[in-house]
Amino acid sequence: MDEIQIASLLKSSELFPIPQSVKLSYGTAGFRGDAKLLESTVYRVGILSALRSLKLGSATVGLMITASHNKVSDNGIKVSDPSGGMLSQEWEPFADQIANASSPQELVSLIREFMEKEEIMIGEKNKGAEVWLGRDTRPSGESLLRAAEIGVGSILGSVAIDIGILTTPQLHWMVRAKNKGLKATENDYFENLSTSFMCLIDLIPVSGNDKLEISKLLVDGANGVGGQKIEELRGSLSNLDLEIRNTGRDGGVLNEGVGADFVQKEKVLPLGFGSKDVGMRCASLDGDADRLVYFYIPSESSEKVELLDGDKILSLFALFIKEQLNILGDDKEGKQSRLGVVQTAYANGASTDYLKQLGLDVVFAKTGVKHLHEKAAEFDIGIYFEANGHGTILFSESFISWLVSKQKDLTDKGQGGSEEHKAVSRLVAVSNLINQAVGDALSGVLLVEVILQHMGSSIQKWNVLYKDLPSRQIKVEVPDRTAVVTTSEETEALRPLGIQDAINSEINKYPRGRAFIRPSGTEDVVRVYAEASTQEAADSLANSVAQLVKSFLG
Repeated sequence: MDEIQIASLLKSSELFPIPQSVKLSYGTAGFRGDAKLLESTVYRVGILSALRSLKLGSATVGLMITASHNKVSDNGIKVSDPSGGMLSQEWEPFADQIANASSPQELVSLIREFMEKEEIMIGEKNKGAEVWLGRDTRPSGESLLRAAEIGVGSILGSVAIDIGILTTPQLHWMVRAKNKGLKATENDYFENLSTSFMCLIDLIPVSGNDKLEISKLLVDGANGVGGQKIEELRGSLSNLDLEIRNTGRDGGVLNEGVGADFVQKEKVLPLGFGSKDVGMRCASLDGDADRLVYFYIPSESSEKVELLDGDKILSLFALFIKEQLNILGDDKEGKQSRLGVVQTAYANGASTDYLKQLGLDVVFAKTGVKHLHEKAAEFDIGIYFEANGHGTILFSESFISWLVSKQKDLTDKGQGGSEEHKAVSRLVAVSNLINQAVGDALSGVLLVEVILQHMGSSIQKWNVLYKDLPSRQIKVEVPDRTAVVTTSEETEALRPLGIQDAINSEINKYPRGRAFIRPSGTEDVVRVYAEASTQEAADSLANSVAQLVKSFLG
């Protein structure tokens, strides 16, 4: 690193002194916290993103300024790798180091050291870095975006491009498209969604003269960017009757009593919904539109909603995709296509049983989207969801190529209208509609809606695919969370020795009982999850396991 580069970093870092006593750690959600304390962090992640781009041959990297479902006074920043996925885990420790460096001098020395280790060169021979910046609707987003631009620009020859107010999944999609050499504007994103949605609508089987009846979908936009973007998208969609509430334009506050996180945790109506909506199909997006849950109000007197969470959405997607694969039969070079479903230990046991009854390959991954995404990528088609409504479907490149050539083959043989051709065309359209970079509430809504129309199903019929087992979660404060070590799927505890046997003997006392413990990633607590055939039994099992944690960990 030459003197000019060092001077550039020292000069710009003096604009963003680090706040005292704030220690940050880069997790699945990137860095998050009180927006007033984040300028220096965002500036430094700007530097990291420019270095990431240089390391990967000047590929475009994305930076998203959002705190998702957190309150409006918070904000955050996360990096999108050129693949559209999350920042590579190998770079997370470096992110932590530079975010917490106490002075400009320490910051420069950490950067210099890291560049040597990673062999990152800045100079005339190399093309500069390119970083695309997006933000959600939070008022703090604009000044934080400026800090990110200054961070990117402090690495000489680097370019930061502000692509405006976006949902998180839009930014990831655009970065992925750009690096694949495809059209990558926000309009291209919308066009991709509407074209593939209409393609699936056109492939819905209609018998005789029954014209498909389209019922209204009520959308809760969490008073965030998702509500505004789904309004923009609505114009280009026929066959979808949407009423969008909580767009943030009517004075509602982001994530306050609204949004997917609120509805999923509290199982109550978001603001703006009431008894007049009984029986209607409703969907809730979260603050940056990367999570989606559905719900309906069973009766005028009910305080709680009937929730259709990530597990229910996953089951609907799996059912539809399996139906298309069954039509194709054993046809991939004589081998069955590999469809896999990935869940975490928190997935309701009733959903896992249902998916296994469908004959699906169900595997478990550690909690956290990046672990689910990695496992799903091992299949021809991998579907993953967390109960909170974050998830997507991944199609392997080789499987997409196979589908496209199969589609062409059938057309060439004059079998364009055959059931097989329709099934292949549906799978190709799903691979285009669904956001393969990250979970995306907008593409998720469109896929749920088209599948319900395809099956001629109501939200009530969808809800009875299976009935969730009652469950309970408890947090137990402990002196040292690292004393608990679990298997990689987090379904069993390996340490302290003997605790798993004790948990098993509690589980055996309850019909359909299941329980597990896992240490929190951020605080000295152990999380207990339990489910059983009745709420009373689930509560009792959770309490007994919590007691075991206390007695084993002191």
